[in-house]
Amino acid sequence: MSAVAAAYEHLQEAFDAFRQAAENPLTSDAELLSVLTIGEGMSRQHDHLIVSTTAALQRRGTFAERGYRKPEGALTDLLGCDSYEARRRVVAAEQACEQIGIDGTVLPARLPATGKAFAAGQAGLRHVEVIAALLNTPEAGRITDWQRAGLEEQLAGMAAEYSPGQLRKIGTQLLEALDGDGPEPDDNPPEPVNRLQVRKRRDGSGGTISGQFDDAAMFDAIASVIDAKAKPLGRDDQRSTGQRQAEALADACGFVLAHATLPDTGGRRPHLNVLIRLEDLETRARSAMLDFGGRMSPTSLRMLACDAAVVPIVMNGAGQPLDVGRSTRVIPDGLRRAVTARDRGCAHPGCDRTPSWCEIHHIWEWEYGGPTELNNLVSLCKVHHRLIHDSGWVVRIRDGLPEFIPPKWIDPEQKPRRNP
Repeated sequence: MSAVAAAYEHLQEAFDAFRQAAENPLTSDAELLSVLTIGEGMSRQHDHLIVSTTAALQRRGTFAERGYRKPEGALTDLLGCDSYEARRRVVAAEQACEQIGIDGTVLPARLPATGKAFAAGQAGLRHVEVIAALLNTPEAGRITDWQRAGLEEQLAGMAAEYSPGQLRKIGTQLLEALDGDGPEPDDNPPEPVNRLQVRKRRDGSGGTISGQFDDAAMFDAIASVIDAKAKPLGRDDQRSTGQRQAEALADACGFVLAHATLPDTGGRRPHLNVLIRLEDLETRARSAMLDFGGRMSPTSLRMLACDAAVVPIVMNGAGQPLDVGRSTRVIPDGLRRAVTARDRGCAHPGCDRTPSWCEIHHIWEWEYGGPTELNNLVSLCKVHHRLIHDSGWVVRIRDGLPEFIPPKWIDPEQKPRRNP
C-alpha cells in the first residue's frame, strides 16, 4: 500500500470515529462543541494541504505539461470545484508557499509569516486572502519594504485571534496610519486623449494593442462589448481577467468580420495561406502565414485549420510561388448549419456560449486527412477549442451527439461527459 493510500485509510477511520461520536445521543454537549472546534482545525489543515500541494504541482510544472495554461482550470476539472474556489487556492499557493524562480532556484514565500500561521492552523484560507489583498493595495505599495514586512508579520500574528473581517478592518487602519500622506497630489492633470495603437512584432508572432479613451462614450461602447463577452465560461474557464478581456475583443472582431458588411480590404476572417512545396503538393498544410499576425505556431495553425478560409500557395525549391489557388472554406455553409443545429452552441460540458461565438472543430484533424462530415465535426468556443488541442481531453461522436472524455488524471474512470 502506498503512503498516500495508507494515510487516506487512517484519515477515513478518524472521520468515521468523529462522525459516530457526533451522532451518538449519549455524547455530551461539551464533546459536541469539541467536535466543532476540532473540525474547524481539521478544515484549516485540509485547506493548507490542498494549497501546499497545488504549489508543489505548480513548481513542478505538472498542470502545464497536461495542457492547462492556468492552474485554476486544472483544479476546477480535477476537484469539481467552482472557479472562484480554485482561484482562492491558487492565490494562497502563490502568496503563502515557496515558489520557483526563472533560473530554477527555490524562492521563499511572498508572505512568509502568513504561510507559517497557515501551516500551523492559526490562520485559515480566508485569513490568507485578506492579508494578501491588503498587501497588494496601492497604500501598501507606497510604504517601505521594511514596513510592509512588519505589517505582514503583525497581521499573521493576529489571525488566530480575529475573524477575517475583523482582520481586514485592523489591517486597513494600520495601512492608513503607515501611509499617512497618501498619494502625491497632481496639480497638472493630463489632457484628454483618445488613441489606439496596433503594432506587429518583428518576429511575426502576433503583436500588441494599446489604447486610451478619455471620451466616456467611446470607452463605454468598447467596454460594454468586452464586458458582455468576457464573463467566465462555466467551471472549466479559469482564465485571468486580462486574458478573458483580450479574447473577448478578438471574438468581437471575429464576429464582425464573419457577419458584418465591411470594405473588401478588411471585411473577411483571416485567410490561411498554406505554403506547400511542389513535391509535397498532395500532403496537408506544413506552415501558414497571416496578413497581420505573421507566421503561426503549430498549435494555432491546427486550431485555425479546423475552420478557416484556405488559400493554397505552391512553392518551388527556391521558395518562389508557382501558383496561388482560390480561397475555399474548410467547412461548407450547409454543413456548418447542420453542426450548429445539432450542438446549439459550444458542446463542451458546462459551457453556454451561443453558436455565433463558436468555431467548428475537426475531431480527426483536417490536416491529417480527417473528413469534413457531420460525424467528424463539433462546435466549440475558442476557450474549449484550445483546450481540446492542448490537453488530454478527447471528444467523440456517440449516438449522433458529441461527448467529452476527461484525461485520467482528472477522472481515473474517464466517464464521458456531455453538455446538457
